[in-house]
Amino acid sequence: MNYNLAPILKVERLTVYRGNYPAVRDVSFELFPGTDTAIIGPNGSGKSTLVQAILDLIPHSAGTREIFGRPIKNLGRMRRLIGYIPQNFIFDRSFPISVGELVALGWTEVRSSERKQNLTPGKGYWLWQKDRGKDEAIAYALKRVGAYHLLHQAIGTLSGGELKRVLLAYCLVSPRRLLVLDEAFAGLDVSGEADFYSLLHELKSEQGWTVLQVSHDIDMVNRHCDRVLCLNQTILCEGEPQTILSPQNLLATYGPAFSRYQHHH
Repeated sequence: MNYNLAPILKVERLTVYRGNYPAVRDVSFELFPGTDTAIIGPNGSGKSTLVQAILDLIPHSAGTREIFGRPIKNLGRMRRLIGYIPQNFIFDRSFPISVGELVALGWTEVRSSERKQNLTPGKGYWLWQKDRGKDEAIAYALKRVGAYHLLHQAIGTLSGGELKRVLLAYCLVSPRRLLVLDEAFAGLDVSGEADFYSLLHELKSEQGWTVLQVSHDIDMVNRHCDRVLCLNQTILCEGEPQTILSPQNLLATYGPAFSRYQHHH
């Protein structure tokens, strides 16, 4: 973790209302390159609202958000360097689109002018874009997440675990610098969740991603993440997992029922 580098994401005093209710209040934090940061907190604490407001998917009431050193409204083509997997990927399961076609939607050819501006990440970029065309990039991304055998399968027939891997391939098929996961592991069994976390950890190191994830699994956060934000409307505490995930902090974040949010593997 290098705090001498400029932050990938900078949030200052962000407040979001849901009706008359302040779902997120006065939240400030930074994400630095190559780190994996988890947002934890009880149901209704504002985790998904925070992520959606950061990505400008819902309106905010106050505060600022900068990604790659630019206000979110001014990202332009740099917005495509953000990968996002929502908690619930809602779609019409009868819609006739295959896995390969879905992943293809995430592919973009990087222009030579953008290479000169160094808008792409350093590690993973050339893996797809220097020597591979669109079809090869799609095939490689699906193989990397263990889902190439699903290439021609309709997405409406996928299991929950298969769909998560395909969505990860969607993020992997083109260069990304920031990956945002809103409880992307929801719906997976314990074994599937552990496998997905391991794959994400490998890809983060391989591709040089910065990761921001909403998670409910304290054990996995402790194993794989560099930093933790404890959220309940506002940030109650933040820091390295070994320090922050203490019984006292978890009790303050979740209340007396915090043990329900721990998994034992």
